[in-house]
Amino acid sequence: MLLVDKPAGLTSHDVVAAARRSLRVRRVGHTGTLDPFATGLLVLLVGRGTRLLPYVEGEPKVYDAVLSFGAETDTDDPTGTVVRQADVPRLGAVRTALTTLTGALDQIPPAYSAKKVEGTRAYAAARRGGSLVLPSARVVVHSWEVRGELGDGLENAHWLDVRIVCSGGTYIRALARDLGRLSGSAAHLTALRRVRSGPFDVADAITIDELDLDVRLRPLRHAVPSMSAVTLDAPALARVLHGNPVRAASETAAVDGARVALVDESGVLVGVAERHREQLRPRIVLRDA
Repeated sequence: MLLVDKPAGLTSHDVVAAARRSLRVRRVGHTGTLDPFATGLLVLLVGRGTRLLPYVEGEPKVYDAVLSFGAETDTDDPTGTVVRQADVPRLGAVRTALTTLTGALDQIPPAYSAKKVEGTRAYAAARRGGSLVLPSARVVVHSWEVRGELGDGLENAHWLDVRIVCSGGTYIRALARDLGRLSGSAAHLTALRRVRSGPFDVADAITIDELDLDVRLRPLRHAVPSMSAVTLDAPALARVLHGNPVRAASETAAVDGARVALVDESGVLVGVAERHREQLRPRIVLRDA
């Protein structure tokens, strides 16, 4: 596993490609895309570790964002074209709207997003001048922390600097759009930085330039720190490496369907299993037999 602080101007795929070149490996994957204008944390898995992608702990997401009022863009961010303008809202209206946009929400994704309708990407349709009717998705906004706001002396909001804690799959661009509308104005996202994803913090990430140095990868066990671990002795390890189940101790992940990290006697992660009655059935195996 590798944590990278993505700079503005690069796509998430650009960072993955840079990691492939620097590490001289073919298989590198990330746990969640950042838009090119955004910065911050990308969690990468390398080599056979990409098998672990569905299991990496990534909740909640934490973002620092700057929202600008008075204009809405077709992309809901600074890269788009202004499609609607409105008077800036009162700060009181913005604060009220923040409470409305807290908790479980049915969010309409941005018109320029990777969401698909009948096989067509929303951004592809938007670039052709069309638009798709995107279904809403249930997301959760745990909290908004207002870190700064700019008024004009008349308690009108021109921009807002916030920290947002939310579930995966939440579009911060869409939150900016909806905040503008709910406060009786228009708004778009001006800047975005992902500072945390589950247990991983951008303060522990390396820069893109540091990829060319002697990069030390983190053990894959760090990707699932909350998952209970089961240490396999030599016979059990041999069974797991062939994809076979092993007996589950009664105290280990006692609920059927619970996931456990399978580690060898040195603590190295070798797979992830699910409990089914008295068995631990491997779902992924990270080492050859």
